[in-house]
Amino acid sequence: MTVLIKILQFILSLSLIVIIHEMGHYFFARLFKTRVEKFYLFFDAWFSLFKFKKGETEYGIGWIPLGGYVKISGMIDESMDKDQMKQPPKPYEFRSKPSWQRLLIMLGGVSFNFILAIVLYIIVLFSWGETYLPAENVKYGIVTDSIGHEMGLKDGDKILAVDGQRIERFNQIIPDIILNERQQMTVERDGEKVRIDIDKKFIPYIIKGQGMIAPREPFPPLEVDAFQRVSPAKQAGLQRGDKVVGIDGKEFDFYHEYAMYISEKAGDEVTVNLLRQGDSLNIDLTLTNEGMMGIKLKPFDRALEYETIKYGFFESIPAGIAKGFKSLGDYLKQFRLIFSKGTKAHESLGGFITIGSIFPSVWNWQAFWELTAFLSVILAIMNILPIPALDGGHVMFLLYEVVTGRKPSDKFMEYAQITGMIILLALLIYANGNDIIRLLNK
Repeated sequence: MTVLIKILQFILSLSLIVIIHEMGHYFFARLFKTRVEKFYLFFDAWFSLFKFKKGETEYGIGWIPLGGYVKISGMIDESMDKDQMKQPPKPYEFRSKPSWQRLLIMLGGVSFNFILAIVLYIIVLFSWGETYLPAENVKYGIVTDSIGHEMGLKDGDKILAVDGQRIERFNQIIPDIILNERQQMTVERDGEKVRIDIDKKFIPYIIKGQGMIAPREPFPPLEVDAFQRVSPAKQAGLQRGDKVVGIDGKEFDFYHEYAMYISEKAGDEVTVNLLRQGDSLNIDLTLTNEGMMGIKLKPFDRALEYETIKYGFFESIPAGIAKGFKSLGDYLKQFRLIFSKGTKAHESLGGFITIGSIFPSVWNWQAFWELTAFLSVILAIMNILPIPALDGGHVMFLLYEVVTGRKPSDKFMEYAQITGMIILLALLIYANGNDIIRLLNK
């Protein structure tokens, strides 16, 4: 069920983003009286799932969920309609329009995607506000993994500054280190300030999710709320309402100590120390190979104080615009990392599995709209890359025409389109291949 919810969210989000993108091309094409022959969500090679015709345009849904397209008359695109291009140009065709109009038609998709992102950010901020953990409220310090320890961090450190700059929001620390190539962290350790140099050799690990930091939280009694489908705890006799207070007689000061202990005991027999209606009980069970008891916990009060910023309607507009531009800037920095020497960021490229996995396992409209806004920004950036077959490739050739006054030949555009499609196919295979390799290595 969890996987199905993620898939449904991904398909709905992708569909919305693609429709808005193609609507941008469609809007400017119709504005300049350019004929649009097809408007499709997903690709319809050989057949379509649904279609109808209204006016000059056929609208439909294809069966290959890799995007969508509008087929504009007199334009060399993924349809590779060579027969049409052999005919004399018609006044309503793309190739007959002035270069500035063709440029706006090609920029329409990415423009609408960015506008969509801003609108969604405004809606999210107005409806739910913005909740975050202030870095100064991480009163029990951080917890990190072996890579973090190798970097020089210790569990319980309180991060005060990065390159001398105070970080307001805790979840900004790691992105700030990666995207802005920070050199040093200042932490409070045992009441003293300690400076830790950030060695660039750790950046590839951090990008892959190692060397991450999390706020350290006290271990509360863990109340059993329900059981997983595969549940050693249920088989051993645990009941709903039981409170786990320790394992093998060990009491834990912090939650990560408990999580680390049962992870190390994966597949082994442990004794669960619990309270049942005030009585102390010890129940033996064998953890799964993933170190799980198969229980669902009742939500417990967080020991750390989060803050929520509420926005009125008019306040949410500039805040949403600012968030849209920040997302744009941050993703451009992430994209730059792919080509940065030593980061190995290309190894973290992912395809549809990676994108789908970022959606929550339960339906959450706030998370859904925020992720859709972010994916819309990504689609805008990816589409404006100067690769033939993408919008950016067409824009590149149009700018060449505007500057030189010479239009590339139709034959050249055909070859460029084919080359671009090969490049895109290779990138698609590489990104989704990374997904498959990561799954196999789990």
